[in-house]
Amino acid sequence: MINSQQHSQSGSQAPARARAYWTVGHEKGELRTEDLPAPGPGEALVRALYSGISKGTETVVHCGNVPPRVAEQMRAPLQEGSFPSPVKFGYLSVGIVEQGPEDWVGRTVFCLHPHQDRYIVPVESLTVVPENVPARRAVLTGTVETAVNALWEAGPRLGDRVAVVGAGLVGGMVATLLRTFPLQRLQLIDVDPAKRAFADALGVEFSHPDDALADCDIVIHCSASQEGLARSLQLVGDEGDVIEMSWYADRKVTIPLGEDFHARRLSIRASQVGVVARARRHRRTNADRLALAVSLLSDPVYDTFLTGASPFAELPAVVHELADGRLDALCHVIEYPSETTAEDKR
Repeated sequence: MINSQQHSQSGSQAPARARAYWTVGHEKGELRTEDLPAPGPGEALVRALYSGISKGTETVVHCGNVPPRVAEQMRAPLQEGSFPSPVKFGYLSVGIVEQGPEDWVGRTVFCLHPHQDRYIVPVESLTVVPENVPARRAVLTGTVETAVNALWEAGPRLGDRVAVVGAGLVGGMVATLLRTFPLQRLQLIDVDPAKRAFADALGVEFSHPDDALADCDIVIHCSASQEGLARSLQLVGDEGDVIEMSWYADRKVTIPLGEDFHARRLSIRASQVGVVARARRHRRTNADRLALAVSLLSDPVYDTFLTGASPFAELPAVVHELADGRLDALCHVIEYPSETTAEDKR
């Protein structure tokens, strides 16, 4: 049972105010100051060390492109406000528990919380970061969780031939996990030849779509483009599965269903991290999936995905630059000013 007695490392009261990033209009974000109550029983005060920007999803939110029909389903776990705006959105936060149940104080934790320097959450929403996982790298926990869920959906088997189309953050993460599987063949596919160096760093074979090998048992599509999805249907073998991980938001997508899809009895299955994949839903909880994801981050190869950093004060400008393409990044890290020690930065 959780000890509900509240503690503080410093013995001081909880801060009265916190700062958080809000999307306040079309392509407009700002830092807002808000009241921060003291944690109640079973709650923790977390001081953020780092957060990560999930470029694809957060750009959709920044530009106001969340379709109204699925706005409720696409809410982040600890989101405030509603789409299109004002909304406090994000889900890749790592911090230190400053107050809360005694056995939580001082722990480094991951939380599916928006960008905010301090926040109060139930301890059930926290995932402990293992000692062998650096706090900065732990911002990738939510993205690894997405990739784990996709592999539970896909169910790769011994000797399979697998292609991952789209060498972005999510596609790269899926390929990184798959590189440890006993597959016959794995290719990471992208139209950008510069992605070859990225694939090499991950230890995965790279291919341009024109040169990719067909007759795959599974193709996992992550490019968020209709061209990528069309090519995925060409690459998968007869009666094979394309696992669709892209979120197109309000964009319309046209694909040639009259070609390979129909003639070769193909399947397209969506993978979405909001719920545990059906193949594991009865035996794994969301908390189990997060704990697995953060444990995988002990591998230093995941540092390859951390491609830049900025201070929290610059977050509104950084999101805008990511959205308009001036800043290219896989996962851009936001650093929070605080009473930071060497132990916090481990």
